[in-house]
Amino acid sequence: QVQLVESGGGLVQPEGSLRLSCAASGSLFIINAMGWYRQAPGKERKLVASITSDGITNFGDSVKGRFTISRDNARNTMYLQMNSLKPEDTAVYYCNARGVVDHTGRWYDEIWGQGTLVTVSS
Repeated sequence: QVQLVESGGGLVQPEGSLRLSCAASGSLFIINAMGWYRQAPGKERKLVASITSDGITNFGDSVKGRFTISRDNARNTMYLQMNSLKPEDTAVYYCNARGVVDHTGRWYDEIWGQGTLVTVSS
């Protein structure tokens, strides 16, 4: 079974930086789109950034110019570099993968990770 595992969250001061990682485990064959979403307390989950297998990226308006998304297809790993962090970036960050095919040919429409907490506070 394919699973996504996030890492890299934690406490950071305003204007600081963090790098999140999302590793897909299991015997994979294809992952199409991957993305990061976040959910702050009492709010709905929203897209932070996404990246296709061809490297085409998309960002939420609130993080443009501050966050960078990348992926290593050979390692089935995705990264989110977060710079100039603000208190309003505080949230649980979730990794998402869409259009996944494992080595048996099984298709997964969408897979979510468990989430990693990012807290931006002085």
